[in-house]
Amino acid sequence: MTQVIDHDLDDLPMEEIEGRHLDAKSPDIFKRIANFQLAKQAKAVGLYPFFQPIDVNEGNEAVINGNRVLMLGSNNYLGLTRHPKVMAAARDALEHYGPSMTGSRLLNGTSPLHVELEELIADFLGEESALVFSTGYLANLGAISALVDRGCTAVIDKSDHASIYDGAAMAAGDTVRFRHNDPQHLDEVLSKIPSDDARIVIIDGVYSMEGDIAPLPEIVQVCRRHNTRLLVDDAHAIGTIGEGGRGTASHFGLQDGGDLIIGTFSKTLSSVGGFLAGPADVLEYVKHFGRPMIFTASLPPASAAAALAALHCMIEEPWRVERVKELGLRLRQGFRSMGFDIGDSATPIIPVKIGSEVKTAVFWKDLLAHGVYTNAVITPAVPRGQATLRTSCIATHTDEQLSHALELFGELGRKHSVIS
Repeated sequence: MTQVIDHDLDDLPMEEIEGRHLDAKSPDIFKRIANFQLAKQAKAVGLYPFFQPIDVNEGNEAVINGNRVLMLGSNNYLGLTRHPKVMAAARDALEHYGPSMTGSRLLNGTSPLHVELEELIADFLGEESALVFSTGYLANLGAISALVDRGCTAVIDKSDHASIYDGAAMAAGDTVRFRHNDPQHLDEVLSKIPSDDARIVIIDGVYSMEGDIAPLPEIVQVCRRHNTRLLVDDAHAIGTIGEGGRGTASHFGLQDGGDLIIGTFSKTLSSVGGFLAGPADVLEYVKHFGRPMIFTASLPPASAAAALAALHCMIEEPWRVERVKELGLRLRQGFRSMGFDIGDSATPIIPVKIGSEVKTAVFWKDLLAHGVYTNAVITPAVPRGQATLRTSCIATHTDEQLSHALELFGELGRKHSVIS
């Protein structure tokens, strides 16, 4: 792949991992990585916020190290992971199909549940067709690597998810970036690409770390002006914005909201897996040339059944979508009123920006000790020096739980000099 370098962007892309401290001179691969000690150092002082075992996850609450905590760090936006219908569907599928199809979708790994789930997704989103992958990450890898061939260019938002970066890196075509949520810069970038090159713009609908929404109407206009296709990754938008949780295009009331939609089951739909939705002939091509589809074992039937049941629940219980929108607004207003920096969040994903990675880890540990679980986010998920506590609402949170969380954030924020 030929990478197009963007000299006018002000910091490194997500794929350039900082903080590894590698010895690039050593011919021994293991010795090259021997200088990486950051994780060990953080663990030694009790400030390692990752790979935290969760004993029980009940949705709005969890049990960690034997202690019950308020879960304010989950992507289970609608609170469907423990829904009786979802649990029953997964159990029934496990009994009927076993734990795995033991093969790829191409050969022996497609069950009737995969097909039924694809049909419901397409109908829900108003698309011709849908294609289920084993993970949402693989959906991006499969779609982008199949479509962006030689003579094609992937044009991606600087803040796109890592799976989009990796899909572009895997593709044979070129990659160029544009400034985050900047349609004018996108227009300039597209103007510089040779007119006979095929182009596809790839964006997140809702950005997973910032909780902000892509300016989709303006981006669509730019794409149409340049005869360019558009893929929208709605992994964090499905279930959180739009009518009935239908995502970014619905949020803006657009009939033409893009050409392809990527989604995942590991957030709102309380399972694991992902999908691509769009024109049937395009998906038929990806189905036969997307290597992550052809060479990966298919989504286990129990996971497909859980996602299918969760989607039915989302349709049948629209109060969940409205509730998580309401709670997101309340939490954003609460943080802002206390003086926390939450950026441009407009969804139930709300970053509390701290800056210092050490201070973020200390704040995270103190919150957990007082019974509130959040996500500490540091490089490479965010640029160095912009460490964040990522919080997120669940439709089943109570008003009392959010009030308690805000009160605790205020108390500890003043204690750690994050707010005055």
